[in-house]
Amino acid sequence: MQHSTGYIVGFAVSVCLVCAIFVASSAVGLKPLQDANKLLDRQTKVLTVAGLLEEGASIPRDEITSLFETTIKQKVIDLKTGAANAEVNVADFDQQAAASDPARSFEAPSNAAKVRRLPNNALVFDVVEKGKLKALILPIEGYGLWGTLYGYIALAPDARTIVGITFYKHKETPGLGGEVDNPRWKAGWPGRLAFDDRGNTKIAVKKGVAGSPEDDPYNVDGLSGATITSRGVTSLVRFWLGDDGFGPYLASYRTQAGI
Repeated sequence: MQHSTGYIVGFAVSVCLVCAIFVASSAVGLKPLQDANKLLDRQTKVLTVAGLLEEGASIPRDEITSLFETTIKQKVIDLKTGAANAEVNVADFDQQAAASDPARSFEAPSNAAKVRRLPNNALVFDVVEKGKLKALILPIEGYGLWGTLYGYIALAPDARTIVGITFYKHKETPGLGGEVDNPRWKAGWPGRLAFDDRGNTKIAVKKGVAGSPEDDPYNVDGLSGATITSRGVTSLVRFWLGDDGFGPYLASYRTQAGI
């Protein structure tokens, strides 16, 4: 039995319409779950880079949330001044979305990290235990070999010593640049110094093996076979710790802390 061209076209359009409605409904229905998972992932990464959660540990969602809420204080700051911005709701703030919005961001100066736009505001974290500040956690991002790496770096209360680093999203090659996810490589960061005695950003991912934090405080092991990714990590860390990134915020913190 043959059908007319009109029938075939109408049938195809009907199928496409039904599929589109199904996909759209699924996307809307799953959004709350996706948002919850995104929030949980952020909490997990922040706790991990702070040293409060073991890398890859299997912990119930409610325990992660409880630990985050009792030890982590979030705040939105003005990136240019470093001052807290109480007008922005922390719970609703999406820094990546802000950086992509011309109305909430500005063009970044030329930089080795290839960051093109900077958000007017940024979300930072304080790690507080028993009323004492234990670490400052800052979001970082920059271009590697195949795309942008997104992560966090944690600094000790001296705003100089590195507590940890982690990346939660990147496109680097598994086994090469993808080794930024390797716990062994990340374990080489704590105790290193981000700044020299003059306050200049000096930390670097070197080519080859770095010495101990005591003997070689400004260098971290290179990523074998991933020179471009190694350079990218160096550039993005230096950018966000520098004057065009969180420099004003760290300067304000040091003044208040009397450092």
